[in-house]
Amino acid sequence: MKTLTAALAVCCALPLAAQDSALAPHQRLAHDVYRQLIEINTVDSVGSVTRAAEAVAERFRAAGFPAEDVRLLVPDGKPEKGNLVVRYRGRGEGKPILLLAHLDVVAALRSDWSLNPFVLTEKDGYFYGRGTADDKAMAAIFVANLLRARAAGWAPAHDVVLALTADEEGGGTNGVRWLLAEHRELIDAVLAINEGGGGALRDGKPFYQAVQAAEKVPVTFNLTVTNRGGHSSQPRPDNAIFQLAEGLVRVGRYQFPARLNPVSRAFFEATAPLEEPKTAAAMRAILRNPRDTSAARLLSATPRYNAFLRTTCTATRLAGGHAYNALPQTATASVNCRLLPGEPLDSVKATLARVVADTGIRITDLARVPEPPSIPSPLGDEIMGPIAVVTRELFGPRVPPVPFMSAGATDGRFLRAAGVPTYGVSGLFGDPNDVRAHGRDERMLVKSFYDGQEFLYRLMVRLAGGTPGT
Repeated sequence: MKTLTAALAVCCALPLAAQDSALAPHQRLAHDVYRQLIEINTVDSVGSVTRAAEAVAERFRAAGFPAEDVRLLVPDGKPEKGNLVVRYRGRGEGKPILLLAHLDVVAALRSDWSLNPFVLTEKDGYFYGRGTADDKAMAAIFVANLLRARAAGWAPAHDVVLALTADEEGGGTNGVRWLLAEHRELIDAVLAINEGGGGALRDGKPFYQAVQAAEKVPVTFNLTVTNRGGHSSQPRPDNAIFQLAEGLVRVGRYQFPARLNPVSRAFFEATAPLEEPKTAAAMRAILRNPRDTSAARLLSATPRYNAFLRTTCTATRLAGGHAYNALPQTATASVNCRLLPGEPLDSVKATLARVVADTGIRITDLARVPEPPSIPSPLGDEIMGPIAVVTRELFGPRVPPVPFMSAGATDGRFLRAAGVPTYGVSGLFGDPNDVRAHGRDERMLVKSFYDGQEFLYRLMVRLAGGTPGT
């Protein structure tokens, strides 16, 4: 059996963007797991995460993992919401390293796509399919990397735990929350590697490697207007739809104040040297004074940077009226807000109430389960050092790791709230201005998939430590 060092040497001799015919065995394995996962429908409403988890579990059993280290955990009464937890045994020095990915995906209609969303299709240098980016690439890579490490005889200092979970995209049986409540001992870790970060490309070349260490808190409010309605032939000023529309226009125009936290501050500090002069100057100005309105205005013109600067609220759904010839008795809009870490929910709700005052709008919070507090993970050398080394090895010295705060939510927020520092980092590079996760024709660069596989393998080895086996 090859040593881990020998296995790494073989890998590094191969081009990272290897074509299918030239794939190394571990790359072929990752591709096969990827295809298998994409082609199992794991949509919340109609699919089965359990089926995907079982398929992966069989691979670990076939590779000789003990039954007690391959745990398929299914909540009572939720047979399609299974979670897989696999433990790779090391010397048990301290808590494990946790690798987290979710198997569920957002719904996709065949009629909306140019390709079948539940068939992995390679075309024009991309892998297409629902989940190719969010989050079956990382799931497949983690699986293939652990199997590769076992074949190489790796004996890490820390145990490594892989958790593949359900309902990250929605649904009532979130896998990470459930595992923390019912099986905390299986996924407790010194730190976790998760989605939420990744690499940014500019003109097709690596620009920076994002390391997600914080994320905004998602909260949805309903804005509702009700009145007695009436016949449409006798309109009145208190039309529920008009009142709601007026309030939504105000919400659309309102901007929460710019506010920096340690992660967003570190992001702008690291990104300013990489940006064009005008944007770089605005970043440095906002670092000196977050109340600099001209700098905030310039940065806010870019949606990504606007999201780093402030809490945001935007309308996402709309309904109203009951007949074509009747005045509406009710009109409702859903407004999705993303709160900066430390932003109190009550404060955001009160701000919205002030913005829509005198419109007759009633505001209600739609949260079924209270969101945990948003706790940034520390950015010490013990995590940023290994990430920087591996990033430099694979992508060159001019591609820095950059602290990052997600505007979208991941299951890392539950781990952070439970005391497990969590970092979204993957080595999966893409165009930040062409994000297709949750949308039509979701895709992943073929080169990025194999680059990310190698990045996450080397990072896992550095974080878990130990010496290669024979």
